[in-house]
Amino acid sequence: MERGIEMIQSKFKRICVFCGSSPGKKSSYKEAAIELGRELVSRNIDLVYGGGSIGLMGLISQAVFDGGRHVIGVIPKTLMPREITGETVGEVKAVADMHQRKAEMARQSDAFIALPGWYTTHKSTLTDAIQTSINNFPPKGFNFYWKYVFLAIGTHMRYE
Repeated sequence: MERGIEMIQSKFKRICVFCGSSPGKKSSYKEAAIELGRELVSRNIDLVYGGGSIGLMGLISQAVFDGGRHVIGVIPKTLMPREITGETVGEVKAVADMHQRKAEMARQSDAFIALPGWYTTHKSTLTDAIQTSINNFPPKGFNFYWKYVFLAIGTHMRYE
């Protein structure tokens, strides 16, 4: 047991979390980010995320870092002035653009989780799910919301 948290072994070593650089309008979003960070710590899982120190990104990265796990933030250089304020936690990898960001996040991760976010959060989630399970609609392991998003995409693809 570490810092009062029971440790559970996971088959994943690093999980990438897509989430917003805004805290969102609902307090449940902030609570979910912190809870997910603590859950990653309890399972000995390191975090790969978008590199920002604000919003949901800042909350989850701080929770994982405070729990003693490794944190890798991947951020395009052009977003650094806007999404990093104050001190960052863990390792920050600056990349040239969003394509390199996504590729590096995928390279560093064993799995993906999406929390609330804006367009790029959903685009990243959809792209990764489609690329990893192109012949398996809906992809396994997604919650109720995502299951129906993928069913709609799969249905559209069959009729086009």
